[in-house]
Amino acid sequence: MSGSRIDAMLAASRARLNRLTPVQAAAAAAAGAILIDIRPAAQRAAEGTIPAAVIIERNVLEWRLDPTSDARAPFATGDDILPVIICSEGYTSSLAAAALQDLGLAAATDVIGGYQAWAAAGLPTARA
Repeated sequence: MSGSRIDAMLAASRARLNRLTPVQAAAAAAAGAILIDIRPAAQRAAEGTIPAAVIIERNVLEWRLDPTSDARAPFATGDDILPVIICSEGYTSSLAAAALQDLGLAAATDVIGGYQAWAAAGLPTARA
């Protein structure tokens, strides 16, 4: 049985990421990495939020993190930032982090298991 194309794309994306566990991601954020929650508002409302995370929904992520974009976020000052992407379960975040690497943000990565693993690890969360 062969895998789907999206499974292959996900595997290729993850192969080039230095993925972080939730605890490693929390430590990276405390040390200056930018934890970015890409979940849509409805998902954040249903699941909860991460107080330390910047919210940038997936559909505008590249525009907000491209340091050459007029729509960039204030912290998107160069290719040397460390964006750590988090979604609900760690799938979409892997694809998003790989897209950021393609954009020139070589250190971009994501959180293994996403928000679900973050909450399960007992890391800070809040109700939306």
